[in-house]
Amino acid sequence: MESALTILPANQASWDDLIAILGPARCHGKPCYCQRFKIHERNWRLVGDEERADRLRAQTHCSDAQASQTSGLVAYLGDEPVGWCAVEPRPVYENLMLRKWLWVGREDEDENDESVWAVTCFIVRNGYRRRGFTYALALAAVDFARQRGARALEAYSMITHPGKTITWGELHVGSYNIFEEAGFRKISQPSKRRIIMRIDF
Repeated sequence: MESALTILPANQASWDDLIAILGPARCHGKPCYCQRFKIHERNWRLVGDEERADRLRAQTHCSDAQASQTSGLVAYLGDEPVGWCAVEPRPVYENLMLRKWLWVGREDEDENDESVWAVTCFIVRNGYRRRGFTYALALAAVDFARQRGARALEAYSMITHPGKTITWGELHVGSYNIFEEAGFRKISQPSKRRIIMRIDF
């Protein structure tokens, strides 16, 4: 019988657990440590691997169960850390906020509204994929954002098609069907493959 999947705020995880999940992951050829949407495009190449890891460690407040803030969720299969989901108030994602496609059809929206949250990244370790963990993390992100006072949660999903490969680096934002099943609705489609999803609380 397979161990149960549990999902915890990242501040309740250890740094070793976070590294087990995020350390091997690559974004544009380098370890991202979930900083791609946070570091301004012009500074991305200037921030080294160690600094990105340090930023993640500070943002998650890992190993501090009493911390009032954290930047994501960690999934465990039994005692084994197997997955990660980044979910925070939308304005913390500085580089995301600069993307023109984010505002298509809603140019008047307040980009500094901290009550709108965003789920921006999923990582599931090799050997644990295709077992529904991303869907479980998406559902947990909805509950987490709601409990932390969000009035809405957004996602920036990619469309997938049966038989067509989409690279893991592109799919880190999550697939459209995952968010649809989790109760999100489509609010815009800024490109052929990207759909912005949202759930209002």
